Amino acid sequence: MENKTNINWYPGHMAKTKKEISEIISMVDVVIEVIDSRIPFSSRIPDLSNITRNKKNIIVFNKYDLCDKVETEKWIYKFETDGYITVTCDSKNSNDYKKIVTAVNNLMIDVNNKRKAKGLLSKKAKCIVIGVPNVGKSTLINKLIGKKVLGVGNKPGITKNLTTTRVNEYIDLVDTPGILWPKLESENVAYNLAAMTIIKEEILTVEDIGIYILKMLDKYYPNILKDEFGLISYDNDNIEESFVSISKFKNIPINSEVDYEKISLLILNSIKQEKIKGITFDRV
Repeated sequence: MENKTNINWYPGHMAKTKKEISEIISMVDVVIEVIDSRIPFSSRIPDLSNITRNKKNIIVFNKYDLCDKVETEKWIYKFETDGYITVTCDSKNSNDYKKIVTAVNNLMIDVNNKRKAKGLLSKKAKCIVIGVPNVGKSTLINKLIGKKVLGVGNKPGITKNLTTTRVNEYIDLVDTPGILWPKLESENVAYNLAAMTIIKEEILTVEDIGIYILKMLDKYYPNILKDEFGLISYDNDNIEESFVSISKFKNIPINSEVDYEKISLLILNSIKQEKIKGITFDRV
């Protein structure tokens, strides 16, 4: 049975964003939902359909180069079976954005054929970009428009206001601040979001996040656990022994006791700085 938690994480600008989206959604043609390919379930917004009112929806699996493609492909298949259009984007591939443009254009064909039959001009697609913090929305938009117009950083909550940007003569984009739901009731979801630095490190202790990452690597990716941290396995009953081993493997001096915070930050930064690749923590 999945553990439950009640982590409150809902800054004022997120509540404001949901309200603003609700007010403009009637003018939107396509919703572009950006998720983290490493946590395709945890990085989705549960009540998104209530906000977007069943608009045409494209799910962008961003940071696809960092995920375990075998596991993430299972999520792609699931979402496509549920009727979504999916697109994969590498965080470093500057041409992947073109797949989004193609998907939007394809979705507008039927709309514009109907307009043409009525003697009307083709409609420019107004797209809204939605996602939780730090999944790469602003980076993606900067690629789409071919220049940097939005703040980008590997830190939750860079974008603070709704911003409309012209992509080309056929598409306009509305970027939004990252949205999270008021309470993270699933412990697994909360820790997955924290492991990918989608929620701030202050929400959960860095030590707990570090231990969670070790558990997930031990469960699914023992080779990464060994190569990155020098552990053959991780035993939650012998946390100190594991942290001592990591300290020695990383040549971190141990004085009177193990620096749990320092080692935990090292573990978290291994994901944050993309030293660890090929992982997907959500399972279908």
